[in-house]
Amino acid sequence: MNAAIVNIMIKEAIEIKQLYLKDVSFESPHAPEALNQQWQPNVDIKLHSSNRKLSEDNLYESVLQVTVTAKQNDITVFVVEVEQAGIFEIPEDGDEWVDKALQVECPNILFPFAREMITSTISKGGFPHILMGPINFESIYQQKKFVQDEPVVGKPH
Repeated sequence: MNAAIVNIMIKEAIEIKQLYLKDVSFESPHAPEALNQQWQPNVDIKLHSSNRKLSEDNLYESVLQVTVTAKQNDITVFVVEVEQAGIFEIPEDGDEWVDKALQVECPNILFPFAREMITSTISKGGFPHILMGPINFESIYQQKKFVQDEPVVGKPH
């Protein structure tokens, strides 16, 4: 089956039960001095997603954690961390199908909400916006799957 068709089928099958902000934190350890500098930061963005099955059938909590660290001249200007979460109903249709829905589709749904919270928090911290482009969770999923499926070479018996 074509990958685009599979994605469309997954999106239609997932039901969003609840979206919520699970955690947000902002630190600017060198404020107010950091606010008065010319703004040319080195920005590092880290993503982590986790999932767990809830007690009810076919209900899963998916959490997307996004951490943005801005440094200027090796000094941390700010760190913002957001955990955007959702409860999703994903009909059981094989473990691989559910895994892909949790690793690709749920983060795709959660990311715009996390990105907006990060942008808002950075702005409220007194710093210029950092524009975060779209994330290709499908590509990340495929890379993880490729690494997991790779045979271990040279492992002693």
